[in-house]
Amino acid sequence: MKVMAQIAMVMNLDKCIGCHTCSVTCKQAWTNRAGTEYIYFNNVETRPGVGYPRTWEDQERWKGGWTRTASGRLRPRSGGRLKKLATLFHNPNLPTIQDYYEPWTYEYDALLSAPRGQRTQPTARPVSQLDGRELKKIEWSSNWDDNLGGSTATMDEDPVLHTMNMEVKKNIEDSFMFYLPRICEHCLNPTCVSSCPSGAMYKRTEDGIVLVDQDRCRGWRMCVSGCPYKKVYFNHRTGKAEKCTLCYPRLEIGQPTVCSETCVGRLRYLGVLLYDADRVAEAAATEDPKDLYEAQRSLLLDPHDPRVIEAARAEDIPYSWIEAAQQSPIYALIQTYRLALPLHPEYRTLPMVWYIPPLSPVVDSITASGADGEDATLLFTTLATMRIPLEYLAGLFTAGDTAPVELSLRRLAAMRSYMRDINLGQEPQEEIAEAVGMTGEELQRMYRLLAIAKYDDRYVIPTSSPETPRGIASLDPFGEQPLGPGAPEACTVGAGSAAGPVSLASWDAGAHPSNLFPPRRDEQ
Repeated sequence: MKVMAQIAMVMNLDKCIGCHTCSVTCKQAWTNRAGTEYIYFNNVETRPGVGYPRTWEDQERWKGGWTRTASGRLRPRSGGRLKKLATLFHNPNLPTIQDYYEPWTYEYDALLSAPRGQRTQPTARPVSQLDGRELKKIEWSSNWDDNLGGSTATMDEDPVLHTMNMEVKKNIEDSFMFYLPRICEHCLNPTCVSSCPSGAMYKRTEDGIVLVDQDRCRGWRMCVSGCPYKKVYFNHRTGKAEKCTLCYPRLEIGQPTVCSETCVGRLRYLGVLLYDADRVAEAAATEDPKDLYEAQRSLLLDPHDPRVIEAARAEDIPYSWIEAAQQSPIYALIQTYRLALPLHPEYRTLPMVWYIPPLSPVVDSITASGADGEDATLLFTTLATMRIPLEYLAGLFTAGDTAPVELSLRRLAAMRSYMRDINLGQEPQEEIAEAVGMTGEELQRMYRLLAIAKYDDRYVIPTSSPETPRGIASLDPFGEQPLGPGAPEACTVGAGSAAGPVSLASWDAGAHPSNLFPPRRDEQ
């Protein structure tokens, strides 16, 4: 057993409101340079829809991810070394700019420089950000399907609907929709790393983040076609590949990613997982795609197990990382409560960004019929016929197996019913928890994590200084008072204080802090 650590993320789709704040802040932080105009490391898609780039899930077309051979071995769907060598200078499996979208801006100068007395209203026409030409008609963008805006024109192209052999109603009042935020999956078995001829793509051993070495990248773009999630992009200005970095400079100082920090719905969770690296290839090569979800779960190790802790220390994993794994909300949501599911496990990359499926419409539909929308019996009965079909969610998260999706939704429904009785001052019904294989205490802990979790409960990231306990408020650089409420007394520096840190940024050189220097003789 070779224990390794991985920073992972879980997104609760039941709380996503599709505001795109994560996309905007990520783009402002990482892709606001020349050559990255069309690139979104983080994007939010409305499902059902074709996504960004268009039909990225159609691996028969894009040849992303892994395929299992008759002998049980894995090879990239886009081909092995000989195939890559033959197509090195012409890769036929690359999305074009039309599959992403041609980025544009507007001639704002036409509004500012319009002459006075002009008879017609001045307009700011769209112009391409690639070559500056005027665009006659905008026909596609990174979010064309937003709120089912293009449903009647593009819904039939949704690869999940084709895979699950489903048809959905196109009338807005009868259709269903939910939001799917996407970033790089930072997979345990990434095809992009294996596809790179120059070895520029690599997975960091200390935290599992997949990065691109810009000095070694030669712009072959095999990583773009190899990634089944199409989250590796090509910067045509620099000639290099770029991708989501999971904001590793922030993680290294104990801060969450930009998309997590700015998420309005507070739906993102970050934490450490310990996994058995020796079994990654075995799990990814599981024969039945429907068994890949359980195979990936079996890789995740219990951070409280003494044998796992001993093996982790033997691999030089810092104790602060082991402690963070023990407090990880990711482990709880995936293993303890079995709520979170991986995105398209059938690609065999073992993705490490997981999702809690959405439940909301079922409560609304029950309430609209005049019944009690929080009644456990009604919720359990309606799950199989809710507006978001179980088959569609299974096509996204469990390779078509509806059982794990239904279990996750049943536990979310049980939590609502159980906590409703508590909030109304009534005696909780333990049979609700028993119906989903849990106890009432477990449902309450799950509720605290999903509904009212604080900042430090959602983002459990090892700090850069292991000796600093997580959650301790830092000092204001312009004063000597801790930032934010709830700071422990040991952090407070005041008059007559005998201990505690001193802010050197605001320290008056003529002062004599008693907690920094020993007392003077005249003060004794």
